[in-house]
Amino acid sequence: MASTNDNADNATPLFGAVSGSARQLFQLLRCINFVSKSNVQITKEGLRFTVEESQVMQGISFLDKALFTAYTYSPPLHEDSEDFEPPPFQISLSSLLETLQIFGINDNKDRWSNRESNYNGINGFSSRGGPAGAFDSRVLGMNGICRLSYAAAGEPLCIILEETGVTTKCELVTYEPEFQEEIPLQKDAIAQKIIMRASWLHDAINELSSTSPTRLTIVSSPTAPYFTLSSTGPLGSATVEFSKDPQLLETFQVPSRTVNTYKYSLIKGASRAMAIANKVSIRSDEQGVLSLQFMVEVEGGGFSFVDFRFVPFIPEEGEGDEHN
Repeated sequence: MASTNDNADNATPLFGAVSGSARQLFQLLRCINFVSKSNVQITKEGLRFTVEESQVMQGISFLDKALFTAYTYSPPLHEDSEDFEPPPFQISLSSLLETLQIFGINDNKDRWSNRESNYNGINGFSSRGGPAGAFDSRVLGMNGICRLSYAAAGEPLCIILEETGVTTKCELVTYEPEFQEEIPLQKDAIAQKIIMRASWLHDAINELSSTSPTRLTIVSSPTAPYFTLSSTGPLGSATVEFSKDPQLLETFQVPSRTVNTYKYSLIKGASRAMAIANKVSIRSDEQGVLSLQFMVEVEGGGFSFVDFRFVPFIPEEGEGDEHN
């Protein structure tokens, strides 16, 4: 007779997926690795990973089912298969990333090291500093097959990696999420929308780091200077201005002047996404909530998206703001 555990093992898992490359999963999830834990939401359209820093920054990486060669979503029979979504759970994101990169490392040159920049910086040059992108040499060697599965609520998330005849299995313990709410962006009250190459934003943020900044002020205006990033820190202040050239700012929808300030360290936390993305959509609402949505090219010519949201910096009483 089969035991209760045998019956559980033979049941159809809630979710299962196969990827022909662990690399691209690693690339997308590493973009939001600014904290060690992530919420995971399984849906029929894909996997949603969400991380949060002190309720003022969130990162979301959505692994669309198109990224997988096989994707199976099997809600319980007693549930409405059209509307049912299992409750989210939390895992160790750092442990998942360590698992995904368990196979081969090589010394291929970073294909993103020679990106061109096109903006007016402090001294008219672009900065190449900052952390290595997710396409760096440590990533490029991972080509193994990755299998993911999740049997049911409360069960571990299972990862199986296969490469050149070697199989590694890892089960990550799942926990109750520590947070549930997303930082709200009022999409019916957008104050600005700017689309540009992500590499130019990456270079600008890195160049501003020369002042060891604590704050980053973003100013957009329908008149010149159109789009400005300014940093303030113990070593002084610095500014990068972008022109309205359509070849530079692909989309520029700014009906009125907006000024918002954020913690520089939080914006810097999105650097990995800036380094590998093709484009970034910069939006803020009337409350100052900032959205950075990065479009990342994945294998096969498709695109995936990594989103960040930031709560604006609120000055303490007595602090001034030279931009107002």
